[in-house]
Amino acid sequence: MEINLRDYLSEENRTIKYLYDFGDCWVHRIELEQILFKTEKCKYPICIAGERSCPPEDCGGTYGYEDLVEILKNPDHEEYKQIKMWVGKKFNPEKFDAKKVRFDNPHIRCRKAFVESREL
Repeated sequence: MEINLRDYLSEENRTIKYLYDFGDCWVHRIELEQILFKTEKCKYPICIAGERSCPPEDCGGTYGYEDLVEILKNPDHEEYKQIKMWVGKKFNPEKFDAKKVRFDNPHIRCRKAFVESREL
């Protein structure tokens, strides 16, 4: 079964919340800003804007990520070198590239996580 965004977002219901990573409880707010005519040869959905880089895996949820960002702002912080090694020299928490955002089918992800793992 495929999920269509139009089943959740509409002119009447312009905002949804998406929970990612139950352990760290990342909640994303997704807002429908405008409905455009479909363009040929364009794969939908597409992301046109956003903020900040994707947080590193297992960084401790929103509070852990806020701490990480603060540490990276201060090269004199006692944990700066350790954090920089962990996230990589090129990691920039303020960088965002909408073209790199990828959407996947949550049903496929669920099947891989739960159904296929039982078959092993």
